[in-house]
Amino acid sequence: MFLAWREIKQNKLRFALIIAVLMLVSFLVFFLSGLATGLAGLNREAVDKWGADSIYLTEESDKSLNQSMMEAEKADEVEGDETAVLAVMNVIADNGKDKNGVALFGIRPDEFIMPDVTDGKPFKEPFEVIASDYLKDEGFSAGDELSLSSTDEKVTISGFTDEARFNAAPVLYMSLADLQKIRLGAAADELEEGEEPVNAVVVKGGSDNAVPDELERIETETFIENLPGYTEQNLTLTLMIYFLFAISAAVVAIFLYVLTVQKIGMFGVMKAQGISSGYLAWSVIAQTFILALIGVLIGFGLTVATGQFLPNAVPVTFDYATMAIYGAVLVAVAVVGALVSVWTIVKIDPLEAISG
Repeated sequence: MFLAWREIKQNKLRFALIIAVLMLVSFLVFFLSGLATGLAGLNREAVDKWGADSIYLTEESDKSLNQSMMEAEKADEVEGDETAVLAVMNVIADNGKDKNGVALFGIRPDEFIMPDVTDGKPFKEPFEVIASDYLKDEGFSAGDELSLSSTDEKVTISGFTDEARFNAAPVLYMSLADLQKIRLGAAADELEEGEEPVNAVVVKGGSDNAVPDELERIETETFIENLPGYTEQNLTLTLMIYFLFAISAAVVAIFLYVLTVQKIGMFGVMKAQGISSGYLAWSVIAQTFILALIGVLIGFGLTVATGQFLPNAVPVTFDYATMAIYGAVLVAVAVVGALVSVWTIVKIDPLEAISG
């Protein structure tokens, strides 16, 4: 360790270049991990907010919420600690100044998927909605009257709730009856109680209970993985991160190998003086560990600092536990890359190195 640190101090510029490369690679890895987490949140926030164990969809829906359609009375056939019906519709909301694509969630206010209001009040009057607080950043506020595409009905924002986005769209929670009027128009008034079309039954508990006919029970995580583009998006970003690990190992290996070749004569002299190959190899590994650790820590700090200045439109959410794991992996792959230089040092013949 002494030899490794002393050489770093004597060749600051040379080793600063290695640190800079590792810093940039780690910055990109950390940023991509934050982007992956943020994009995943855009799709699943509202589902995670339910705290549900499973979701019941129709068998022919192919695990797609929008393709599932059943009567609300089907919920009576589903067993669980708590159940809730959910109707979904995607529209464009316009408050006269700003427009935004939203997901309408038709729910019953006495069921467990009713969100907590963080600003304003819950919906009580007809066509009142609780909106995702993401819409605040898009120019919407409590009391706004919203025009909705595909309908002449208008809704009013009564309050906001946090962490409420689904498939990258902010959610508007409203009563199930109001959503039916938006979806069906005057025909909604002719429906008997229990005949309302809903997309899903959301359940807490009841994992071992029998599944009603024509329905399919789906674990919440499986449901999320089948959201359009969710798995493909995460897989793409994860593969990019893995490729960066490989690139990091290759870059470190090349840098250290070049440095080792330049010092073959010096290593030969040191071996001739009785310094063992193991000591020299350990010195290179320790040196690589120090360089990688410094580069990763700087990259981590730079990533967190950059996150403070990103606009809300950039969906980056830093999971520090994941970042710590990725940082440890970066240090590990850098040390693995140094093994090429270690093997070169072990093979050095003192007489040939000195005479060469």
